[in-house]
Amino acid sequence: MHAPEPPADCPLCPRLVTYRHANRLGNPEWHNAPVQGFGDPAAWLLILGLAPGRTGANRTGRPFTGDSAGSLLEATLIAAGLATPQENGTLHLHRTFITNAVRCAPPGNKPTPAEVHACRPFLLGTLEALPAARTIVALGQIAHQSAIKACGGKLPKHPFAHGAVHRLYTGYTVLDSFHPSQLNTNTGRLTPEMLTAVFAQALSAQP
Repeated sequence: MHAPEPPADCPLCPRLVTYRHANRLGNPEWHNAPVQGFGDPAAWLLILGLAPGRTGANRTGRPFTGDSAGSLLEATLIAAGLATPQENGTLHLHRTFITNAVRCAPPGNKPTPAEVHACRPFLLGTLEALPAARTIVALGQIAHQSAIKACGGKLPKHPFAHGAVHRLYTGYTVLDSFHPSQLNTNTGRLTPEMLTAVFAQALSAQP
């Protein structure tokens, strides 16, 4: 068994530890720690992002909360019936769980391959804690790679492509989407309609 979440002062990635400490000094009121996943423990759907954004999840302590990427994902989930907004501004997820491939904010929103690898045991722990979650929406190429590896697949057989559906021999299905980052949405690489279509595919696989 693997732990589903790192400790608050996880020491595994020295560069991320240094960045965490710098953020704590500059913004002591922020979360500034590994960001835990959240959602329904009975989830059939796991949404996997890249890593906490410095002023988004790293600030609020919740994945995809507090920045433009979170706003687009939130609207998409509500429209798909996978989430309900709460009066306190949070989301109630319906048989859905959200987490990131890397749990600590990286400089420039770019974790290194070693950092992604170091955090993968926590993704394995999340999958173990969510036995019904056999469908994964991977937001971005790094999330895709982590999902395929964690689920027992081989990357050469499962290349990343927006809208691609990867059915693994282990029983998992991984669906790819471009990440809903501000860069991708501002350039038109990812539109709300494209993201909606990915979740429509996921819902078609709902058990």
